[in-house]
Amino acid sequence: MIQRNVTIEQLNKMSKNTMMQHLDIEFTEVGEDFVRAKMPVDHRHHQPYGLLHGGASVVLAETLGSVAAHYSVKDPNKLTVGLEINANHMKSVRSGFVVGTAHPLHIGKSTQVWEIKIVNEQDELVCVSRLTMAVIERK
Repeated sequence: MIQRNVTIEQLNKMSKNTMMQHLDIEFTEVGEDFVRAKMPVDHRHHQPYGLLHGGASVVLAETLGSVAAHYSVKDPNKLTVGLEINANHMKSVRSGFVVGTAHPLHIGKSTQVWEIKIVNEQDELVCVSRLTMAVIERK
């Protein structure tokens, strides 16, 4: 489903000079039906109570789902854009790393739906997100 020729090096290189670089999001693994990345939790990712900001989790989730959607489209005349994202935050994190993994729920001709689970270093669920992508003609 995800193009086999995409490499971790390519994914991390495209993050240069973006929000992903600012938040230090690092792609770690890409498989046939998933993309995975890790993100540190430090002052850049905190809300005022010293906890992982929900918005930072959403940035990680949207990054993973968007990249996975992009690399799952085989038609070079098509591209993917985000339509909607939601997130449920289950557990707080103060420091360390979180790891997100995107898996497809639906890969259609005009839409895609991706589920992104974010876990802490103890593999406890921190956030679950669902991202809907539109598949559109490249202009």
